[in-house]
Amino acid sequence: PTNSLGDVTVTNDGATIMREMEINQPAARMLVETAKKQEEIVGDGTTSVVVVAGELLSKAEELLEDGIATSVVVKGYRNATKKAVELLKEIAIDADDEETLKKVAITAMSGKGSDYAKEHLADLVVKAALRIEEDGKSDIDNINIQRVSGDSVEDSFLAEGIIIDKAPVSKNMPKDIKDAKIAIMKYPIELKDVNTDSKIDITSPDQFEAFLKQEEDMIKELVDK
Repeated sequence: PTNSLGDVTVTNDGATIMREMEINQPAARMLVETAKKQEEIVGDGTTSVVVVAGELLSKAEELLEDGIATSVVVKGYRNATKKAVELLKEIAIDADDEETLKKVAITAMSGKGSDYAKEHLADLVVKAALRIEEDGKSDIDNINIQRVSGDSVEDSFLAEGIIIDKAPVSKNMPKDIKDAKIAIMKYPIELKDVNTDSKIDITSPDQFEAFLKQEEDMIKELVDK
């Protein structure tokens, strides 16, 4: 699609196409909103939703042209919806094994630009979804994707816990700690910058050491509080 600024988007992703299209026609806007809701709730199937909804609108137009009242068409579609839901429940299968869920994830990733790593990513996605599952449902808000530049998509991994994108204070700090006690603090343990043009002249190693010692003592005082 091409927007009003002349920017061209090349994609086979239905959700992206719907987002980029600038549509004002009421029926078309309804299709766009339907696709957005599908993407928001399910995360896939936007193209299928638009195709099915478009065909339903086309058939409704034919019925109206044949002189059938709008109320009758609406009632017929509502009855058809109820029947469709019943049939879907009858043919639905339980997808409670990881292999089936991985196939679903792989299908959803197809054509999204990461085909070469979809097997690996599907495995991570399924494990993450099952990890946060409660009462048969997984709240995706409990899954956070942390992007790190410099590595390959295939280097992605699942971390069960919290990842903090923060560099260590010192390179000498340990990278792995077992049975660690973690304090979650509202404010950082660091000295505030002084907004002044004042300068400190250090003329000897002893003065420099005393300066560092004073800074260390001030940080310890913050910790003790």
